[in-house]
Amino acid sequence: MQTTAVDATAVDATAELIAELTARHLTIAVAESLTGGLLVAELVRIPGASTVVRGGVVAYDTALKRDLLQVDSSVLNVHGPVHADVAKQMAGGVRTLLAVNDVRADIGVSTTGVAGPGPDGGHPAGTVFIGLSKGSGSWAVPLHLDGDRTEIRAETVRQAIDAVRALIVEGDAE
Repeated sequence: MQTTAVDATAVDATAELIAELTARHLTIAVAESLTGGLLVAELVRIPGASTVVRGGVVAYDTALKRDLLQVDSSVLNVHGPVHADVAKQMAGGVRTLLAVNDVRADIGVSTTGVAGPGPDGGHPAGTVFIGLSKGSGSWAVPLHLDGDRTEIRAETVRQAIDAVRALIVEGDAE
């Protein structure tokens, strides 16, 4: 069986994202809950990521989402930490928290949800929200993932990379 160059070399979405951020001179900051640092680790896996990745915060405890990332306590009290508004506020908050010389990161991305193995706070395992923040806007991407804890966390990272890539492309269409 003969393979083509495309078959032999898998496309690396993370490398493409870092290249796009670099080419556009955009910085990114990461706030993680259920992924516990996997997303920022995936980003910094790419050589040269230090030019665009500001850093990451693992806010696993709900109080840290409120205190560090400025997630509105009323949202947390009403909905808990697994909610679209929490994800959006985490993404916006980390841009400010990881500001350098009073300049916010251009893009914020966050992950919150239930990795399992069982439900939490009335949400089944696989309930995930990815938060995105850019400019004055914020968005949440709801996911309903299948798999075990490791698979849910890995798929969340993959989906977050894709979501940031889509956000950058949509910026071109504005």
